[in-house]
Amino acid sequence: MQITNPPSIQADSGKHSSVKAQGEWVSAAFADRHVWKRLDAELERAGVDAQWDLQGVERLDHVGAQILWNHWGKQAPAKCLLTPAQREVFEQLERFSKVEPPPKPTPWLYAQADNLGAMLFGAFDHFKHLISLIGQLVFDIGRLIAHPRKGPWRDISAHLYRMGATALPITALVGFLIGVVLAYLMSLQLRQFGAETFIVNILGISLIRELGPMLGAILVAGRSGSAITAQIGVMRVTEELDALRVMGIPHGFRLVMPRALALGIAMPLIALWTTLAALAGGMLAADLAMNISPAYFVQALPAAVNVSNLWLAMAKSVVFGVFIALIGCHWGLSVEPNTQSLGEGTTASVVSAITMVIIVDALFAIAFKNLGF
Repeated sequence: MQITNPPSIQADSGKHSSVKAQGEWVSAAFADRHVWKRLDAELERAGVDAQWDLQGVERLDHVGAQILWNHWGKQAPAKCLLTPAQREVFEQLERFSKVEPPPKPTPWLYAQADNLGAMLFGAFDHFKHLISLIGQLVFDIGRLIAHPRKGPWRDISAHLYRMGATALPITALVGFLIGVVLAYLMSLQLRQFGAETFIVNILGISLIRELGPMLGAILVAGRSGSAITAQIGVMRVTEELDALRVMGIPHGFRLVMPRALALGIAMPLIALWTTLAALAGGMLAADLAMNISPAYFVQALPAAVNVSNLWLAMAKSVVFGVFIALIGCHWGLSVEPNTQSLGEGTTASVVSAITMVIIVDALFAIAFKNLGF
């Protein structure tokens, strides 16, 4: 586009300073670097508070209007002479250049209280869903008892193998090492009082009643709980859960109950296996550190530890297993159809399951404090 009359302004610095704009205030005119430098210097000298007269402007597009609007500080001068077309252009600029002021920052204490409240409501929703899962599990077990031939026995068997049998090596290794560490630490203290033989009592009661079941449950929560959440979460991402619902296959009976029953059966066996491995580690360390033979250890253990401790450990291991499976299923069913939610759900599942194990163990310790002594 040929520009015959470049934009310019004439400033009158009399008693009432006025500025008169002339020429073509269009985008093609501002492409010329020399024109722009001259005009910028003229605008700088003209100031903002003068009376502006744009009636002599031959052409004005939105680029030219925007330059003047920015020079005026994004508001029209108190006195400004405009043609009706120019007035319409500036009214559009004023309407579309309004920027909402940023919201006032929330006070720190209020923000923390708001976050705490949101977390409490979220925890309440999760707890409510977990309670509904427990109720659904009871109904599904009743249905299985009433119609055993229609039960998902293959699923239960497969989960029993994956979550139970395949966990034995790692639980045995960790249990054995924990037994070695505990025995060595106890030997240092007991030797000072000449009470080396009491290591059988301390190791026996601590491993059989508390550490063995809890150690096995924590390992299973990290291993199988996360796997349950990931499996069901992937089914959510790939819309398999929706397909099951469309086909009329209940999630509780086909997904939740087999896993809960499998872990409820496997967990006491894993706890017993972990306890035996820890006792083996403790016997080895006691033999090496205090010359207490494994034969004496095995002979003294039944007299030192009441068998009711073993039954208590098995009972709470069943609770551990069922809750780990339910928590894993809950977080898996809560996964949104995206990979980020899947990762967050898996992490939350492990943390929730381990926390639950510790809480249930504390409740059992309080409820059965007089049992086994």
